[in-house]
Amino acid sequence: MPVRGTPSRFLKSVLHNGVGRYVCQLKRISIIFSKNAQSSLGVRDFIEEGVVDYAKKNPGTVVYVSPQSCRIPRIVAEYLNGNVREEIITSKTAPQISELLSKLTNQSGLDVIRIRKPFHTDSPSIQGQWHPFTNRPPSIGPIRPHKQAAP
Repeated sequence: MPVRGTPSRFLKSVLHNGVGRYVCQLKRISIIFSKNAQSSLGVRDFIEEGVVDYAKKNPGTVVYVSPQSCRIPRIVAEYLNGNVREEIITSKTAPQISELLSKLTNQSGLDVIRIRKPFHTDSPSIQGQWHPFTNRPPSIGPIRPHKQAAP
């Protein structure tokens, strides 16, 4: 598929998150597994070892542990914007599940898509983008670190 056919958007923050205080976008995690299936062995190990530590590190996220008679263990992540992500964790180890949970916790819930530009404004300037070296005369030369005098 050509690059232009893939969905894209401008870089943005979810509800300006982090401007005032950071709010974790992950609302709820559901860990669904079987009590005796072989594919749920790593999940059961994670529940014995790491689920309490994860819950203590993320007090704003509700963690549900649901033993059900299912063949495929999975993690269902629900975000504040209403998006739901489901990850299959068949035959994964406890550290792999912990790594997957931290990845889901750090995401915003938005789909991962191509970013058009690293910056965007609704009212563009006709002067161009400003940076600290915009008006620096070229005759000064590049910036070099200062040499310290020998004692």
